[in-house]
Amino acid sequence: MTTASQIKLKPGVVTGKDYQAMVQAAKDGGYTIPAVNIVGTNSINAVLEAARKNKSDVIIQLSNGGAEFFAGKGFPDSFQAKVLGAVSAAQHVHLMAQHYGVCVVLHTDHANKKLVPWVEALLEHGERFYRENGRPLFTSHMLDLSEEPLEENLAECARILKRAAATDVSIEIELGITGGEEDGIGSEDDDLDNPNLYTQPEDVLKAYELLSPLGHFSVAASFGNVHGVYAPGNVKLRPEILKNSQELVQVRHNTSPNPLNLVFHGGSGSEQAKIDEAMRYGVFKMNIDTDLQFAFAHGVGKFVMENPKAFQYQIDPETHTPYKKLYDPRKWLRLGEEGMVARLDEAFTNLKSAGKSLAS
Repeated sequence: MTTASQIKLKPGVVTGKDYQAMVQAAKDGGYTIPAVNIVGTNSINAVLEAARKNKSDVIIQLSNGGAEFFAGKGFPDSFQAKVLGAVSAAQHVHLMAQHYGVCVVLHTDHANKKLVPWVEALLEHGERFYRENGRPLFTSHMLDLSEEPLEENLAECARILKRAAATDVSIEIELGITGGEEDGIGSEDDDLDNPNLYTQPEDVLKAYELLSPLGHFSVAASFGNVHGVYAPGNVKLRPEILKNSQELVQVRHNTSPNPLNLVFHGGSGSEQAKIDEAMRYGVFKMNIDTDLQFAFAHGVGKFVMENPKAFQYQIDPETHTPYKKLYDPRKWLRLGEEGMVARLDEAFTNLKSAGKSLAS
């Protein structure tokens, strides 16, 4: 069994064997690493600040939309914005994470069939980075081909994993569908009773048998997960699906317990008891996006409502008071960052990763 106290890693972006050690330490230690979708330097810096404060490792990830936003919505080529925005964000994290003194996993999120070229373009940039620096640009990339037939999903994942593994990059795959919508992937109108929200353990076994000889990978196996936040009782999580998947692989291949590296998508608003149960079944990563978007917006919105004139006038029309110190973006953007940090304080505690950083 590998524990956080036995492993020490250099602060910064963690890749290759170090990433695999981090994943195993989380599984063995009974904790989960929060994965945060970012859209700019404000959200990156808030995540790094929270990780340092909580002495926890963290996963920073970009969706295609987040990457495009990072490059700037005015960028003339949408596809290149998705690619270069992701590369730019990665370079920012590589530079800053080591100085914050935390270990960070760099990941791209949800790439469906039409976004496979985006992943391939990032692999090309990563291969160049690897030749120049001897380490990967990204730790891992996600392929979300859950809407395609299983055989097509797995075959394409195998093709990408062969290429990724050559430069010590992992992949994350999705089996079964995570409900809701995130950056154009999925739909907010998904039927929450859809049987596709529940992955079959036999499908996970097929993925393990095909992919494990090729390289390192993780599995987002659906057990009722839904992106977004819904009224209590609407989302029916069934973590026993994860347990059954782990046990099937263990029995068929005579492995140690929890051989699969599992990912919990749609984590915002989940019941703590279900989170705890999922962690027992080898979930090392949980995505948190919606709650953090709200935390950032709430901090900004509260300030705007408390100081409405500062966002209408440079100078008060009645008292002639200047409002520069209030409408200065550094003032209200910082409040958004502080909102994210506070919400991440909860996440690190709930996922039991606080104080477990491998950074030495």
